[in-house]
Amino acid sequence: MKILFVSLGCDKNLADTEMMLGMLRDRGYSFTDDEAEAEAVIVNTCCFIGDAKEESIQALLDMAELKDSSQLRALVAAGCLAQRYREEIQREIPQVDAIVGTMAIEEIADALDGILEGRPGNHYRELDSAPPVYRNRMLTTGGHYAYLKIAEGCNKRCTYCIIPKVRGGYRSIPMEELEAQARVLADQGVKELILVAQETTLYGTDLYGRKCLPELLRRLARVSGLYWIRLLYCYPEEITEELAETIAAEPKICHYLDIPIQHASDGVLKRMGRRTTEEELREQIGRLRERIPDICLRTTLISGFPGETQEDFEELYRFVNEMEFDRLGVFPYSQEEDTAAAEMPGQIEESVKEARRDELMELQQAIAFEKAEDMVGRVLTVMVEGKVADEDVYVTRTYRDAPNVDGYLFLNTTANLMTGDFVKALVTDSNEYDLIGEVYHE
Repeated sequence: MKILFVSLGCDKNLADTEMMLGMLRDRGYSFTDDEAEAEAVIVNTCCFIGDAKEESIQALLDMAELKDSSQLRALVAAGCLAQRYREEIQREIPQVDAIVGTMAIEEIADALDGILEGRPGNHYRELDSAPPVYRNRMLTTGGHYAYLKIAEGCNKRCTYCIIPKVRGGYRSIPMEELEAQARVLADQGVKELILVAQETTLYGTDLYGRKCLPELLRRLARVSGLYWIRLLYCYPEEITEELAETIAAEPKICHYLDIPIQHASDGVLKRMGRRTTEEELREQIGRLRERIPDICLRTTLISGFPGETQEDFEELYRFVNEMEFDRLGVFPYSQEEDTAAAEMPGQIEESVKEARRDELMELQQAIAFEKAEDMVGRVLTVMVEGKVADEDVYVTRTYRDAPNVDGYLFLNTTANLMTGDFVKALVTDSNEYDLIGEVYHE
């Protein structure tokens, strides 16, 4: 049977998708991207913000319509939206044969087998059960990089976030299991390992009683075949001196940190349930840049959070202007039901949220363009992502560029390079967010 698999949402969801693909493949199923060939569809859904929720609902509706008009024998909803709105999905989209909850993805093949054998049923596990793991994943990233989910769930309880209600509390995956997964991935040709979780910095606190991310990084750095290790989702207040020292000391660890701060106004941060202040953010950013001078810092912000005044916004604007983040994204606040923020007074009009987002992104654009210009003349190691059709130009990434969210370095060369190759590049020019370069010969 051929399965059409639709994966939506974040890279953590993608890691779940790859596990499910591996389980299904090992059960004997095959896959297709062609709706006309598909005999079953699985949609791994997301519900983090309104836009993601709408995309997931539309995907399910589209697949339900396909099922009504084609040879589809099974439609399965998995992931966060399926976990959160399982009753509504069953009631409103009866074409869905089974729902697989976020902690039950190890049962995906059983769910599909059951539908085909005439005994459909939903699959759930307690949200605080052990995180699903499966080493024999089916990579969808091209094989040269992969995401390694090191923990599941979150304990932070930010007032705007629904994740604890669909993923449970924070649970780390044992270090030995992560090492084993990393070795399997490296044996498959993965050269860049990207560590993800709802929050990576608290890794190990539940299992070992202390923050073990530095130790995990050191152990992963010893895995043969890995060239880069990248860290995402590091809450700034949890970054320790040991972590900064480990990043600085281990050659394989990219000098890159994703530190979602969400805002800089103390009043807004407090209403968000964040555990930091503007002064503490400034101090942490200063320490990181002092200890790792070439570090690339990425962050994300929320514009238009309930009660955000013009003065709050101007404070955030000044902060962004002064901190000069290397990478930055802004999302208008999304009023999510069942969150504390959704009931707060001072809800802001969409037009204001979007205008504030646009103003911040315009500021960041100028900062990013200037930082790109400052890279001209530097020699950087780059990873080849692909080739521009009919041109002697390769698309590459530097240590400063995470896949799918940051920029590229376009490498001019007549050399025959392969995806996943590493070469040294001299930056010769910049083009907005991207760099242009040539192969550096020492």
